[in-house]
Amino acid sequence: MRVCFVLRVKPERMDEYRQRHRDVWPSMRRALSEAGWHNYSLFLRQDGLLVGYLECEDFEAAKEAMARTEVNRLWQAEMAEFFADTDGADPDQAMIGLEEVFHLD
Repeated sequence: MRVCFVLRVKPERMDEYRQRHRDVWPSMRRALSEAGWHNYSLFLRQDGLLVGYLECEDFEAAKEAMARTEVNRLWQAEMAEFFADTDGADPDQAMIGLEEVFHLD
């Protein structure tokens, strides 16, 4: 399945957010792959809108697999301060999924 989601990065934190994603921990990359997150990309608009895309067999199962890892707990704790409008939830729990309305095979 293809998954697309949005979050909002605080405008004043966008430069650091970009930098952090240039250096994603190897253990985090490995955990994402092992949890079934494939072809995962993040796109950031100038106003802070973050769009994420990934492919997986089952998104809920892939999120749950990540939630069971220590590296994800550490990463989410460090990244939480970058996001707006999460109501205190970790970013991986605050993702707003988008409905796919067209796909060109």
